[in-house]
Amino acid sequence: MVRITAQIAVIMAAALPGGAAVASEEATAIGDAERGAALYTDCVGCHQVGPDAENRIGPHLNDIFGRRAGAIEGFPYSEGLARMGADGLTWTLATLDAYIENPRALVSRTRMAYPGMERAEDRGDLLAYLRRFSASPANIPEAEPTAVLREVDLPSEVLEIAGDPAYGEYLSAECTSCHRRDGASDGIPSITNWPEENFVVAMHAYRQEIRPHPVMQMMAKRLSDEEIAALAAYFARIE
Repeated sequence: MVRITAQIAVIMAAALPGGAAVASEEATAIGDAERGAALYTDCVGCHQVGPDAENRIGPHLNDIFGRRAGAIEGFPYSEGLARMGADGLTWTLATLDAYIENPRALVSRTRMAYPGMERAEDRGDLLAYLRRFSASPANIPEAEPTAVLREVDLPSEVLEIAGDPAYGEYLSAECTSCHRRDGASDGIPSITNWPEENFVVAMHAYRQEIRPHPVMQMMAKRLSDEEIAALAAYFARIE
């Protein structure tokens, strides 16, 4: 578990909606938030946090402490996470630590492909960083920590191609020979319900050999920009 100090009861109270008045320096006893900001790069490809954070491949992480699992309205959670949220799973210091350590051990059918963070110290530092964005909205830093450059600098006309979901479904058989339509991840990352831009950027990164998977590189090079957009539109909307 994360480094739990004598202040743990106070920190856990601060993680809940009623604990917003607890001073931020008490919450930092979880770990080193500055080091956690660097560790957050493991998460930033799927999750945003901070001012103007939005749901992307994963839900935003603002106010994650004290939030019931699967609670963001409109986000397409995996069946496993939605079920556990309905059963009462709430994100606290302890449950977040367990999930980050081994996502599938806590939520058996999660779509999150992240393999887990083994070191307790690393998890404590990451959670100390995320704790900055819960229960004290007025104290969210002005700097945007989720602003990262795209892997590929694509021209606007490529990103603006309106993909045809029906055509994408026709093309999807090759994708779904590995990636499951239901979003389950059995060692192969889910691509279900990805935002279209994320899908397009990822495929162009394979095409340009920025991403190093040789099979995906070959497949991406065979697809036109319009076909990539069609697949992106299909997987963004798949039920």
